Amino acid sequence: MNPESLAWNERLVGLPGGAARLDTPALVLDLDAFEHNLAAMAATARAQRVKLRPHAKTHKSVTVARRQLEAGEVVGFCCAKLGEAEALARGGLDHLLLTSPVFGESKLPRLLALHVRLADLAVVVDDPQQVEALAQAFAAAGRRLRVLVDVDVGSHRFGAPSVADALALARRIAAEPALELAGIQGYAGSIQHIADYAERAAAAGPVAAQLAEIRDALRAEGLRCPIVTGAGTGSHEIDARGGVFTDLQVGSYAFMDVEYLDCVLAADGSPRFRPALEVRTRVLSRRHAGFVTTDAGTKCFATDGPLPRVVGGAPAGSTYRMAGDQFGRLILPEGTEGPPLGAIVRCLVPHCDPTVNLWDHLVCVRGDTVEAIWPIEGRGAVA
Repeated sequence: MNPESLAWNERLVGLPGGAARLDTPALVLDLDAFEHNLAAMAATARAQRVKLRPHAKTHKSVTVARRQLEAGEVVGFCCAKLGEAEALARGGLDHLLLTSPVFGESKLPRLLALHVRLADLAVVVDDPQQVEALAQAFAAAGRRLRVLVDVDVGSHRFGAPSVADALALARRIAAEPALELAGIQGYAGSIQHIADYAERAAAAGPVAAQLAEIRDALRAEGLRCPIVTGAGTGSHEIDARGGVFTDLQVGSYAFMDVEYLDCVLAADGSPRFRPALEVRTRVLSRRHAGFVTTDAGTKCFATDGPLPRVVGGAPAGSTYRMAGDQFGRLILPEGTEGPPLGAIVRCLVPHCDPTVNLWDHLVCVRGDTVEAIWPIEGRGAVA
């Protein structure tokens, strides 16, 4: 949202009917649905006696993180990149876990600076070189860092590839005076979007068993393993009930998107979470039969998954396509009249994490009123 667009939308805050006058395109958060989602996840965690460690890669927003904290059962926050953690820390948030390895000459001074300003910072490792680099840097600085062993539980992106490798890494961490072994992490991203609940549960079982085996082996050697973290929005109920994870790295539940709305997330089939995040786009041209042109293209939506889903402002059965960087095409069902020039069309986002990363602000609405505009402090290709 450029400064002029932001200024216009800020003038609408608190005005009844202001949501219909938004400068578009705009990334819009339905506060009623958002607050329902936070309460529903907190209730699940409370009932299963497990904690939440929401992943900030979904929202990259200090205000969203604060709302998650206020909703309850939150033990800390996950960050995929050091830059995300720095953005949350600048906003006054603490108890941060970096869920991917931090490595490189430029990263260690930043990690040390972040450690100084936080009461609780933890990182993960999957390689002995990472352990050695962290130990040297923190020993030289006279500080002690909490470290978790990242375990490859099937995604093959990061993680110790075997139980033996995980145990060897844990021993190395425990042997370093500047490091504290804090537990293990196992995030099975590859199973989170399995649509069928039973199929997803079957895939989640071996992941939990693998982590339980490593946890028990560590304890048998007298090594501490207070944290077993992982899971996600897709497997949150399954993993909460399993008793292995101490906390769940849930993220997309707060907003939801087309990908997750196509998944059954509760054993009873109920829609536990509501779609809260959408892009609102305006009709710019309607000079052709069968479609109209809008002002939201590939610079407004993630393109790594399904297409946006039309949920308002258009005839039932309308679909959305990209028509370039800045423009979209609303495809109309045969025989229907398109929305008028200037009409706002509402589209659920296809994949929330990379969609949010394209925007500077969330326009927060409640009913037809713009209630607030929240900055997305950690957006962009943060290092």
